Amino acid sequence: MLQLQHITKVFNAGKASQVAAVQDLTLRLEPKSFTVLVGANGSGKSTLLNLIAGSIYPDRGSVLLQGREIQRMPDYRRSRWIGRVFQNPLMGTSASLSILDNFRMAALRRSTKWIKLGTGSAFRSQVAQKVATLGMGLENKLTQPMGTLSGGQRQALTLLMTVMADLDVLLLDEPSAALDPRSAREVMEIANRLIAEDHLTALLVTHNISEAIRYGNRLIQMENGKVIRDYDEPAKRKLDHTAVVSWFDYY
Repeated sequence: MLQLQHITKVFNAGKASQVAAVQDLTLRLEPKSFTVLVGANGSGKSTLLNLIAGSIYPDRGSVLLQGREIQRMPDYRRSRWIGRVFQNPLMGTSASLSILDNFRMAALRRSTKWIKLGTGSAFRSQVAQKVATLGMGLENKLTQPMGTLSGGQRQALTLLMTVMADLDVLLLDEPSAALDPRSAREVMEIANRLIAEDHLTALLVTHNISEAIRYGNRLIQMENGKVIRDYDEPAKRKLDHTAVVSWFDYY
């Protein structure tokens, strides 16, 4: 279980430009749940993800995973349990390295021992099997440089590399926003499948209302650093596109 207890984050404290990005926020994400987070620009969504990921520290409050405080845990330790996929498909992969070498680097980042990992046929076979599940034919192109692939292909591979470790939590930071509609749908379907198959606790930040309705079993809206709407699965099923769009009509 992922818990945020009375989290507050203020930027430029004491200055005219002070912004209370997250204000005394308490939130609990149940194991194996898939929560979608929406909100206008500046509502605190990205700050919340950064706090969970450990990119920034809260001014007050605690982030707990399975009852353990992790808000000031070093990134290399936190990455054993929490993975993140960013909006830009170029951020999750190295363009100059092959598909196989990108998977090798991802495996090494999560290794707790100084071992020679991913150099044999067993690792190559494992990667090929995982890549084949994407249905993109990339399992036959493992030596191809990542930079020659489309944004959708790279984002799909990033998802696979992110969940290849035994993660507890997957953070999806608008993973389809930079993609064309077809690629966006493919990436989100892959993410949805991996979350279910790996029994992950997932948090998706999106501006795409269709995605917010289609995916996940919980929908949350943030405004001014606070949660102002929180729909569980039965209530979320009753929402339609028009209803969710109306939440933002006053912006």
